Amino acid sequence: MPSMYRATVPVMIRGLKILTTLLDKGEAHAAAAGQDPAALLAASLAPDMLTLTGQIQRVSDTAKAAIGRLTDIIPPPMPDDEVTFADLKARLAKTIAFLDSVDEDAFDGSKKREVTLKAGAFEAKMSGEDCLLGFALPNFYFHLVTAYAILRHQGVAVGKLDYLGPLG
Repeated sequence: MPSMYRATVPVMIRGLKILTTLLDKGEAHAAAAGQDPAALLAASLAPDMLTLTGQIQRVSDTAKAAIGRLTDIIPPPMPDDEVTFADLKARLAKTIAFLDSVDEDAFDGSKKREVTLKAGAFEAKMSGEDCLLGFALPNFYFHLVTAYAILRHQGVAVGKLDYLGPLG
């Protein structure tokens, strides 16, 4: 396995940049179709799922929280108050800046560091490596691919290569 730094920071920055490009395409689609951008941001795949805006917020939160849990660095708070494409892209840019500011040395010992995940009454303790591989990365990609799927479902011309982003 690559280092914990390499498995988080560059991977998540790449995903956030791809997501920014997907949002650019969504915004351009709404403008070209004469669609209210707010309607696209409010779209979801199912009534019990988060909207496109919510998916972007969770991608950001997941990236920040993963770094925080693995390094004991407190991530910057970001209230969920985004209402435009510009707001969401600014949030992604702030998240990228935070991730980019984390030094590789901050991950020393993170593989074995005990991490506690809490959600309501649920609580799980695991190693940093197990948290990254079993929760943080799957959760990050779940919200990223769901944002992609919402855009695609709403008629935005995005395909697999847009999701994968630049290679090499």
